[in-house]
Amino acid sequence: MAEPPAIEVEDLSKHYGPVRAVDGISFSVVRGATCALLGGNGAGKTTTIAMLLGLLLPTGGQIRILSEDVPRHRQRVLPRMNFSSPYVDLPQRLTVAENLTVYARLYGVRHVRERLATLGRELDIDAFFQRPYGSLSAGQKTRVALAKALLNQPEILLLDEPTASLDPDSADRIRAILTDYQHQSGATLLLASHNMSEVERLCDQVVMLRAGRIVATGTPRELIHRYGRKDMEEVFLDIARGIQSGEVVE
Repeated sequence: MAEPPAIEVEDLSKHYGPVRAVDGISFSVVRGATCALLGGNGAGKTTTIAMLLGLLLPTGGQIRILSEDVPRHRQRVLPRMNFSSPYVDLPQRLTVAENLTVYARLYGVRHVRERLATLGRELDIDAFFQRPYGSLSAGQKTRVALAKALLNQPEILLLDEPTASLDPDSADRIRAILTDYQHQSGATLLLASHNMSEVERLCDQVVMLRAGRIVATGTPRELIHRYGRKDMEEVFLDIARGIQSGEVVE
């Protein structure tokens, strides 16, 4: 018998009055896969992720994560998940170590010092463990946010622009760390990214959104072939501009 998907979304919607931020989307992600949730600004990516985390109640539809109904039983699944975004700040006056320790205890992490030491080495953040979070650069904050997301060794990892503000070398290291973590743990990753080379490198599956609706799905290679383009960057531009697959652009 096939194992149920790690993430199941069925006819999911979120409306704000007449605005349909998410408009009846359905997709699933198999366990151990990496799925990209893509689209231009305002496509519905952040709203979808917020509903997956249980931070927003859907207007309609269903979300099941690790076979749990998220709106009804989010407390059962949240300890098995985590989230990283460079756009969500941690308390500015606490040091990096203090911030990570607080979150480690909230997640019930055992051997907190050892876990922080491991993440400090892997993400190259141990040198500024004792600095206030608010004093860090944007790239340093991005790495700390990822460390926070990996504290509880989650089975489901939601990533919003995981390499934003990082230089190419640091970004490449983060992608390698995510790949290694997934291979070792079997975790399922869902990421929103505007870096299409990152999507091609990391992702088994792509879900493309425009105006709150799914307009294309497939592997990166399938989408590149379907749209007759050389890479995902060109595919993304076509979809964002409403160009259908197979159209010839003058």
